[in-house]
Amino acid sequence: MDFIIVGLGNPGKRYAYTRHNVGWIAVDYIADKLGIKTNKLKFKSLCGEGTVCGKKVLFMKPQTFMNLSGEAVFAAASFYKVPPEHIFVICDDIALPSNKLRIRRQGSDGGHRGLRSIIMLLGSDKFPRLKIGVSDRDNPDMDLKDWVIGEMTDDELQRLDERLPDFYRIAEFFVSGNLEKAMAEFN
Repeated sequence: MDFIIVGLGNPGKRYAYTRHNVGWIAVDYIADKLGIKTNKLKFKSLCGEGTVCGKKVLFMKPQTFMNLSGEAVFAAASFYKVPPEHIFVICDDIALPSNKLRIRRQGSDGGHRGLRSIIMLLGSDKFPRLKIGVSDRDNPDMDLKDWVIGEMTDDELQRLDERLPDFYRIAEFFVSGNLEKAMAEFN
């Protein structure tokens, strides 16, 4: 396996269309576009394998719940000996306006517990990531946890749906070694 693309989220129907699961939605879209099913339980994740730009890629949706995502990512990375620089994490970001994208080569967890778990278990923050904004709360006093595990509105889902082709293009840029180009186009 040359690369891992992992979408962060929470398992179960209750969380399927929550803001915290935008990473899963992105991975599902990318994998579907490539004809890959993410339905094999492996490394505490639903996984699928395929080829992107001539490289072997493992697509992952950890089943550990968000705060323990690192367990799944570490298990797969260790098994396939994939370095952090070849692991692309897609997750929500409460600090970005809804559907605004931010691509980074590395960095802190920014308060995101899924990223924190991955950083702690990999022992590195040097993995690229795509953050998808989810911050447009109607009530700024609403508890952040309640917001991110709350279901997206029809309008949010529509706007996210419009961004799905961008996620596919960004994944291609990542695997082909052109993350700077993706950053220039989408940040």
